[in-house]
Amino acid sequence: MSIETNVFGDTVDGVLGEVLGGASDEVFLVNPTTDTLEALLDVLDTVTIRVNVLAAESRLKELSRDFKLASRAADYEDDGRLTLSVYGEPTNIVVVAETFTTALVAGASRVAGLTTTEESFVDATYDQYAAAFEEAEAFDLRTPGTSHVSETLAGSLGEQTAEDFEDALAAMETARGDESDLSEVTVALLVAAKNEQLLYDISKWGEDTGVASKATFSRTKTDLEERGLIDTEKVPIDVGRPRLRLKLADDRLKEVSAAELASVAKSVLAS
Repeated sequence: MSIETNVFGDTVDGVLGEVLGGASDEVFLVNPTTDTLEALLDVLDTVTIRVNVLAAESRLKELSRDFKLASRAADYEDDGRLTLSVYGEPTNIVVVAETFTTALVAGASRVAGLTTTEESFVDATYDQYAAAFEEAEAFDLRTPGTSHVSETLAGSLGEQTAEDFEDALAAMETARGDESDLSEVTVALLVAAKNEQLLYDISKWGEDTGVASKATFSRTKTDLEERGLIDTEKVPIDVGRPRLRLKLADDRLKEVSAAELASVAKSVLAS
């Protein structure tokens, strides 16, 4: 399949999916918005090509602030299907392949992929962005991939805790950790408390996998404890200070499934 005509659709991911589906190997996605980057992650679920992203640092940072998006992107990086690089030159949102160039344009309530296959233009454009990509600085998401998170959490704290963490995150629209949203660390601690895990174990897992430092887990635990969401009890060990077992403290949290845990926790924190 190859893209030789313009593509129209109601959503960015729909148009982007058709455009990328017309590429045979490797493409450059230039100057995407944050919404386009999110759409790209959905499209990569259905196509097998490699996408080299050249994007403004501010937009890549916005992507990395949402753990759900960043961990999905990290999965594709681990698979060798996605590369994120910083690019500061203003331009249209463009998909550049060896045989076509497509500009993504939003108009009214629809999206268009305006395509050219004119050989000299396509060759020059591809060479331009291939050279820019070679010179661009790689962007570090600083986030482990979703698959790695799930596998290591199951290995460290058991399948049930890993499944609960996945279910809780899946039910959330974003995981940015701002004033109106929960962070991945908060969710991990709530899930650990739901399964009565040790603070030491969940924080060690978090630090080992790159989710967050032990200090971040400790600070977040203290905040959740002070706000009445979780409680701890001391567990003696053979050598050293007792460790802390996490438990849910609010009855409203004890009565819900993992998928409902984040939304109920947000309600409790807001009350």
